[in-house]
Amino acid sequence: MIYVIIGVIAFIILLSLFTVTQQTVAIVEQFGKFQKLAWPGLNFKFPVFETIAGRINLRIQQLDVKVETKTKDNVFVHVIVSVQFYVIPEKIYEAFYKLYNPEEQIRSYVFDVVRAKVPQINLDDVFEKKDDIADEVKNQLKQDMDDYGYGIQKALVTDIDPDPKVKASMNEINAAQRLRVAATEKGEADKILKVKAAEADAASKALSGQGIADQRSAIINGLKNSVDEFQKSIPGANAQDVMSLVMMTQYFDTLKEIGIASKTNTILIPHSPGGMTDLMEQFRNALITSGEITKQHINE
Repeated sequence: MIYVIIGVIAFIILLSLFTVTQQTVAIVEQFGKFQKLAWPGLNFKFPVFETIAGRINLRIQQLDVKVETKTKDNVFVHVIVSVQFYVIPEKIYEAFYKLYNPEEQIRSYVFDVVRAKVPQINLDDVFEKKDDIADEVKNQLKQDMDDYGYGIQKALVTDIDPDPKVKASMNEINAAQRLRVAATEKGEADKILKVKAAEADAASKALSGQGIADQRSAIINGLKNSVDEFQKSIPGANAQDVMSLVMMTQYFDTLKEIGIASKTNTILIPHSPGGMTDLMEQFRNALITSGEITKQHINE
């Protein structure tokens, strides 16, 4: 008999003890009425008289809400809002008894805020103002859910998905804009290349002209020195004799260069070295005529 009594008592004790896991609170009721909160660890309740009505999770939870709505420019979009919420420890009673389904309540508030905010914004601005939409959702939920024992940690707009046809059009517009910018940049680059090429050509021609001028100046100075030296070495020789000799030397040097070349397209017209005298006469007459014209301009 004693063993039976001990067994009954042990059984009653086992029914009276229960455990509550970390970040969880158990709701204990007595005959259907709230009695107490059981916190994490080993707890005691009176068998038959007290029961565990439910358990509240104190961890931060996340609810993803997908809302279909229309923008100001009449484009339908799907907006996904992620709401992170938790039970306020000081308001566990309200969280358990005031709301039957807190997730549905949060979902309803998100639908209400998003469908009131997004229709005031054009599609392009929705992407830029997603943080404003998230803040609006958070502020509205925080104000309304606090009375029910729930706090809002964060609200995030994680995705904005327009109609596929609208997305294709947006991509085409973006591609066209990029092509337009690329064409403009290419045109500017071509313009810069042409300007630089023209400047380089002008500089090259200027340097070439300067080189020719320097070359001619050197030739003139050389001829002058040659005439002076020739007259000093050979008494009675004049400038014409020297020039004739120089021209004849250049004539034979030219023929020599043509003969050395293995391949040449030069065509020699029949002539005689005596033609150099006629050429010299032409040079001399040209110089005399030029001098007379210069004197007339000076006198005028």
